[in-house]
Amino acid sequence: MDLGDVPSMWSFSAPDTWAVPGVGGASFLEEELCFVELPDLDEQHFFIRGLIEVPVRGAQDALTYSVWASLSAAGFARAVEQWEDPDRAAEPPFFGQLANRIPGYPETLRLKVRVHTRRPGLRPLVELRAHEHPLAVRQREGIDAHELPAIAAACGA
Repeated sequence: MDLGDVPSMWSFSAPDTWAVPGVGGASFLEEELCFVELPDLDEQHFFIRGLIEVPVRGAQDALTYSVWASLSAAGFARAVEQWEDPDRAAEPPFFGQLANRIPGYPETLRLKVRVHTRRPGLRPLVELRAHEHPLAVRQREGIDAHELPAIAAACGA
């Protein structure tokens, strides 16, 4: 099935924390990695970009959200250490939290996730662990192509 002109990829340019007032210090935002330091709050946050893939029944393409997930400092350090390692896909998943609010769903910010690394050059896959959340159900069970226009409208298309 061809998905036609309806977008099936939605991308967030930064974790929501990037927009919090007070971001400073050694903070950086790259295409795949982000570090946020909030000196006034004495906080540090570590993020990796990944993909939430939602199967579209009867289609080869998936609905994909390019999102950010927060990781622990140790998880982030390990991800960076393994970044170019061809064996990184064999690493156990990182545990984290979704770092974006995805339009059209109940609150997604801070949903628990597993981040599965893949070979270098491929973004990690983000698996939602909140099994009853509507986005997690869609990730597991898929959606019908006729749902894509409503998703596109919710995302601002």
